[in-house]
Amino acid sequence: MIIGTGIDIVDIPRFERTIQRTPRLLERLFAPSERALRLPSLAARYAAKEALIKALGGSDGVHWTEIEITAEPSGKPLFALAGTTADAVRDQGIDRLHLTMSHDAGLATAFVVAENVAEGGA
Repeated sequence: MIIGTGIDIVDIPRFERTIQRTPRLLERLFAPSERALRLPSLAARYAAKEALIKALGGSDGVHWTEIEITAEPSGKPLFALAGTTADAVRDQGIDRLHLTMSHDAGLATAFVVAENVAEGGA
């Protein structure tokens, strides 16, 4: 059963200007393993985190650095959640998150589907 969906789009040049103006945002928004990535990848991860918050219906209990985007060996992106963010997801009955991200032509986008497989999902 689908619990929620979320989508977000980020203007990469605008995101870059924001990071240049406020470099500490990197520490507030990204897990240590994400911070060294190229700007388009960071923008896509920011979009993914925003899309997750939308899929959850809000940011209660969610902390940016507790949302890390990792990947399977195939390259498929995955959420690695920790702390109160993992608790917030679990408390909503979500046991599977689907994520896709892309960046091209100055834009980064992400789409998230939050699912409860135990309640009759595929």
